Amino acid sequence: MTKSEHSQDTHSAIPVTDPFALFDIWMAAAEESEPNDANAMALATASPEGAPSVRMVLLKGHGPQETSPLGGFTFYTNTESRKGLEIMANRQASLLFHWKSLRRQIRIDGPLAQVSEETATAYFHSRSRTSQLGAVASDQSRPMPDRATFLERFAAVEAEFEGREVERPTHWTGFTVAPQRIEFWQDRPGRLHDRRVFTRTGPDAAGHWADTLLYP
Repeated sequence: MTKSEHSQDTHSAIPVTDPFALFDIWMAAAEESEPNDANAMALATASPEGAPSVRMVLLKGHGPQETSPLGGFTFYTNTESRKGLEIMANRQASLLFHWKSLRRQIRIDGPLAQVSEETATAYFHSRSRTSQLGAVASDQSRPMPDRATFLERFAAVEAEFEGREVERPTHWTGFTVAPQRIEFWQDRPGRLHDRRVFTRTGPDAAGHWADTLLYP
């Protein structure tokens, strides 16, 4: 892009709108363009001492009506895993969606609310039976002597629940990030990127947001 083209490119590529609605638009585009797992997101948590950790998880629900009164973005995990223990001790988290095919990313920050027992159980039983059995058999994040040990535990659990519904472990549940801040980032030529941040100003999910552009 030439200097004159840069000078004419004065409009933001990220509209002023409801951030939940804009997220839906961007997610739909990612589902069309990403090779797999458009709903993959980096989840950052921290210990009570502030030591951070991050990993990829899958988004399993989102929107202004999502589980929390503030709406939000839901994922599921084992509360005895590293991230689960950090979540139980420090109910703040950050999410990052990065879609290389679209050259876009979204950052979301906010407190965590645990989903209801009914919601966790319903989602657990919507998963494949293998995934359900694996969740029961795994001591997620804990040391394992060898893979054969895990496979033996899986076989034992499979035999235990043969012919009947797999029981959801009490430590397997979901959490919703209730966003206080949502930032949309769009790549532009010459690293003159677009960034717009929405900050919650109201007590619910009914459109109470302030927004501003950020320097790239």
